[in-house]
Amino acid sequence: MKKLLSISMVVFLITTISCKKDKKESDSTEDVQIETITETDQNTETTSTEEKKILVSLESKSGSNASGNVIIKEKNGVVNMVAVVGGLSEGVHAIHLHEKADCSSDDGTSTGGHWNPTAQPHGKWGAAEGYHKGDIGNFTADANGNGTITFITSEWCVGCGDPAKDILGKAIIVHQGEDDFKTQPTGAAGGRISCGGIIE
Repeated sequence: MKKLLSISMVVFLITTISCKKDKKESDSTEDVQIETITETDQNTETTSTEEKKILVSLESKSGSNASGNVIIKEKNGVVNMVAVVGGLSEGVHAIHLHEKADCSSDDGTSTGGHWNPTAQPHGKWGAAEGYHKGDIGNFTADANGNGTITFITSEWCVGCGDPAKDILGKAIIVHQGEDDFKTQPTGAAGGRISCGGIIE
């Protein structure tokens, strides 16, 4: 009887120790998984909050008084451009991105034509018939000659190196007139009255 009791006690102790060991291993594994998930979340969060920002000064061209500033920000794959321009004639003016960040000529023609890396016809942004990646559009100047435009797109990037998206090395041009979104390849927007290069 004593022998049977001793065997029962040994079996009970072995089972208890084994269960505790399994639980410790299980707890240990769960801790590692939680730490790994936390590290991944932190890395993702750091990447998504990175922001690029460029300030572009617009200088007068073609004998005009038009000048201003453009702030370009990129975050989470989306570019936000805000242009504030003064010294304009009252009414509607076109604004485009041009091929080169070279504002050295008096008439702004040193910037080349509209930025059109995908070889599309000129048109209104998003048009099914096609549009240049530089076809931003029109904005209106008030009676004091001041105008503002905000433009948001995921079709641009700042310094990503993709020739079909990267706006670094391009120029912002404000035109004397309105873009008709039809005339090829310029939209018949008139002279280039303000220019700024997008450079780091």
